[in-house]
Amino acid sequence: MSLLRRLHPLDWLACGLLALGALCVATGLLPTGPAADVLERIGPLVVFLATVIVLAELTGKAEVFDVVATWVARAGRGRYPLLFCLCVLFASVTTITLNLDTTAVLLTPVMLALATRVGIAPVPLAMTTVWLANTASLLLPVSNLTNLLAADRIALTPSEMAATMWAPQLAAIAVTMACLWGFYWRPGRRGETRYTPPPLPRPADRVLFRVSAVACAGFLLAILLADVPLWSASMAAALIVVVAFWVRSRETLRLSLIPWRLLVLVPGMFLVVETVNAHGLHEILAAAMGSDNGVVGMLRSAAVGAGFSNVLNNLPAYLAGEAAIPVANHEQLLAQLIGVNVGPVITPWASLATLLWFERCRWHGTRIGLGRFFGTGVVLAVAGTLAATLALAATT
Repeated sequence: MSLLRRLHPLDWLACGLLALGALCVATGLLPTGPAADVLERIGPLVVFLATVIVLAELTGKAEVFDVVATWVARAGRGRYPLLFCLCVLFASVTTITLNLDTTAVLLTPVMLALATRVGIAPVPLAMTTVWLANTASLLLPVSNLTNLLAADRIALTPSEMAATMWAPQLAAIAVTMACLWGFYWRPGRRGETRYTPPPLPRPADRVLFRVSAVACAGFLLAILLADVPLWSASMAAALIVVVAFWVRSRETLRLSLIPWRLLVLVPGMFLVVETVNAHGLHEILAAAMGSDNGVVGMLRSAAVGAGFSNVLNNLPAYLAGEAAIPVANHEQLLAQLIGVNVGPVITPWASLATLLWFERCRWHGTRIGLGRFFGTGVVLAVAGTLAATLALAATT
């Protein structure tokens, strides 16, 4: 009973989805064949998700993110426009290389703590984190779970995906920067004109700091240059960091480092969406998106992906939309990917990263007004999705 009382609402959601998915298979609503195909497909994704989050958690405990955030603040030299550009770069690189959930889970508290230490208003930093956790997640398969699925569907290597999505990614980040500055960072919004740079960073354990930083860099180089499976690269990097912590800080290694909630949530969500897809959703989405692989079809798919993400969640939105797009329509599929990555910034439940971000902001005591969050998110979702989709159409 005490364990049940400690469960977070998201834990209940994850367990409920897994139970519902199992029930769908047990009752025959989802035949065992398609269910087995789904689980076989997501197996490598689940391994990647677990290992990359363990890698990110331990990297955070090694103070790599804290040190980089302090360097960013010092490099800004007390000037807000320069700090703004550096924070955008920091959040974007973290999302692109270590995925959006890492940005939401680890970068959010680091940025909010930095705001407290140097007297920066926390809301602009918080919004920079959550918006770029979503909109900067287009470039690599590692950046977002939806990207892994899309890359698998159309057989894109990490370098090929980067070569295809660089223009949409730049467009999405540019629109995000414009919205962040206009809604949160400009002088009339943030109030202050300058800030005090923090002192030089000093990690408590320099060996763990260096090992973790090198492991993360090696992981990125491996997936970009060696073209190895993502799950094996993330597992190797995580293993290196775990061994380092085992030697130098064994008490840090706890079972709670493993993202049990996600490991339960993802299979359950896949099974439920596959069931709903087989019982009518497929036809609705196919009619909404059409089969045009040109600009119009791309815009329709992106719009449906963004809208469905904010109504439900971006992961089931992608899964359902992917099944409704003809196999040969690669551009239409990538446009839908833009919709489910850039678009879910309106509602708090539109992506798991946003849910995790809200939880971290609440824990820190930073209040985010839902009205303003919704209103500014609508502008970003529409403008960012449109700009990124047109950029994809212009470069493919």
